Amino acid sequence: MRTTLPPYKQALKVEEILGRLGLLKCQHTKIGGYLLKGLSGGERKRTSIGYELITDPTVLLLDEPTSGLDSCTSLKIMRQMKREAERGVAVIATIHQPSSELF
Repeated sequence: MRTTLPPYKQALKVEEILGRLGLLKCQHTKIGGYLLKGLSGGERKRTSIGYELITDPTVLLLDEPTSGLDSCTSLKIMRQMKREAERGVAVIATIHQPSSELF
């Protein structure tokens, strides 16, 4: 059974995940939406992935993590997922029509 981390350790864990996902520069930006400008599409995808990584999962299931993104941003996200796999997380993702470089 997991125990709750003390607040200072929670903050350190959040900082670590923000760093791993390249989100430190926008950590105080609102996510945004239709009426409020906020994070870019790639930053928003990485934020949702970070939300899942906060629990130290052994398996990460991603349903089209690159949909709606340009090829450069898609490649960055998949490189980050490769790094997560190298850290020991089993990453399972569905990707429709990946470029040869992304594949």
